Amino acid sequence: MALLHSHGEPHIENIEPRCALPGGEVRILGRGLRPPGYRRPEVRFGEVDGSVVISSNQFIVARVPPGATSGGVVVATNGHRSNTHEVRVAASIADNLHPVANPAIDHEGNIYVTFSGSRGQKVPVAIYRIDDSYTAKPFVTEMMNPTGMAFGHDGSLYVSSRYDGTVYRVSPNGTMTSYAEGMGVATGIALDKEGGLYVGDRSGTIFKIGRDRQIFVFATMEPSVAAYHLAFNEAGDLYVSGPTTSSYDAVYRVDPQGHVEVFYRGLGRPQGLAFDTKGNLYVAASLHGQRGIVRITPDHVASLVVSGQDLVGLAFAPNKSVVLATNGGLHHLAWDIAGRTVIPPH
Repeated sequence: MALLHSHGEPHIENIEPRCALPGGEVRILGRGLRPPGYRRPEVRFGEVDGSVVISSNQFIVARVPPGATSGGVVVATNGHRSNTHEVRVAASIADNLHPVANPAIDHEGNIYVTFSGSRGQKVPVAIYRIDDSYTAKPFVTEMMNPTGMAFGHDGSLYVSSRYDGTVYRVSPNGTMTSYAEGMGVATGIALDKEGGLYVGDRSGTIFKIGRDRQIFVFATMEPSVAAYHLAFNEAGDLYVSGPTTSSYDAVYRVDPQGHVEVFYRGLGRPQGLAFDTKGNLYVAASLHGQRGIVRITPDHVASLVVSGQDLVGLAFAPNKSVVLATNGGLHHLAWDIAGRTVIPPH
């Protein structure tokens, strides 16, 4: 049987996902995307050549190259160029860091990110503050293994330490005090609308710390090999991810009475969580083998919306943008999605 080839001009119909970090892979759908014979097409992200991972007449899997910026993507085959489709590429704003969960953003738009280090490692700077010009300055130095961060009603930054099981309260000037102790391997952290503080002990417990600092067990869950990550939706339900040794992990929903149920199952190594204003949940995870940011609708429909390797968390920023954390740094992505406000009012 003779092989049929398209010798016309390549045409892009869609690109999935439409957002990526350098190194992330996107799927280009269309027709006439592969030249005759066994040659590979060329894919250009603006003025930079991307690498083609897989190619066929109807689709190409291409890797976003270093140095790519948001803009048009074209496919070239046999001297013909396709129409242009836009891909948004996240821009690096800080590197040489070690986040293990979501960054945090204050009322003024400053970004807070950890250099968490390996278990028991003492690093020179535990938390950095990055201003709106993306200048990083030391914020907290004397903390071991900072993990989860969340802002409280009082404007303080609450930080869990998986090293000593303590939750620390850090004032706007960087002064650190112990807020609660005995949280096991304290990882994820989140606050409800009333100012209650929730902390995930990755060995299987979600603690609630009242505003009077009374501590009780809010819920028990399957242990995680790494960390729990916590986020509240607008209705007051707590969502929890915690990667296990399975490649088919779940995000759990915990109601205000502490009852746990599976919200969505089928993710690889789910980590940081955040909600948009429409109630969609965003998770740093793998879906069908591809790493990035996964959106899960209230109806439990999941799709990859940002492609990128090594993502561990995210935080929605002002003006419909998002700060994405990999295990080595931060990226900023201009998006058309408004995030749910997670900073309680003063």
